[in-house]
Amino acid sequence: MDSILQDKSMLYRKSGRDSRKARMRISVIIPVYNEEKVLKEIIDRVKSVTIVDEIVVVDDCSSQGTQDVLDLIQDASIKIIKHPYNRGKGAAIRTGLAHITGDIVIIQDADLEYDPRDYKNLVEPIENGKADVVYGSRFLLKKWKASTMFHCLVNQFLTSLTNMLFFSHLSDMETCYKVFRTEIIRSLGLTSDRFEIEPEITIRTLKRGHRIYEVPVSYRPRSYGEGNKIGWLDGLKAVYAILKYRIKK
Repeated sequence: MDSILQDKSMLYRKSGRDSRKARMRISVIIPVYNEEKVLKEIIDRVKSVTIVDEIVVVDDCSSQGTQDVLDLIQDASIKIIKHPYNRGKGAAIRTGLAHITGDIVIIQDADLEYDPRDYKNLVEPIENGKADVVYGSRFLLKKWKASTMFHCLVNQFLTSLTNMLFFSHLSDMETCYKVFRTEIIRSLGLTSDRFEIEPEITIRTLKRGHRIYEVPVSYRPRSYGEGNKIGWLDGLKAVYAILKYRIKK
């Protein structure tokens, strides 16, 4: 009897070790362009999330101030890749995807609008096998704030246009928090260099038949004076991108 119990105990311990080894590794991509005032804080916030295994910061040819902040980072869990010239957020994401090693990837803007403490809820549907793609939706909160009414209306219009063209039921297509199994987002064949990357990711995901699972996330918008880089021209480009990728394979 004692030997049987000992065998079972060894089996349970072995199973525990195997389950820990099988835990999905989580990588975070942070595209950066001229965010020296908040860059250290957002990196510290991401580092404080215990489930994060790897951070890949892609500096899109920022000013010297941002580069100085990055030069002070000495952490083996953080990879820093620098573009020799400004290429845009989409290009930075694609560069990050080429360097991550995790099973799940989270895209994190370098500002302080989104809270990394939401990561656990974002990755849970993937880890539990409920979804392969998760979006953090600002609109699922009871109170949603935009930096301007214009931003709110543009977000709703772009999301509604996407839903109409692709028979989807998204509430926030333009969210920063897009979370994927790494092999799936790498398979999308992304090509956009700038902010058109947001509709491209969504449309290629929907066209390949992947259901996008949404969870609510917190959001603190910043104004143009605080560094918000999205303007009306980006809204027009997003509409063009939605229509383009509706046709393009």
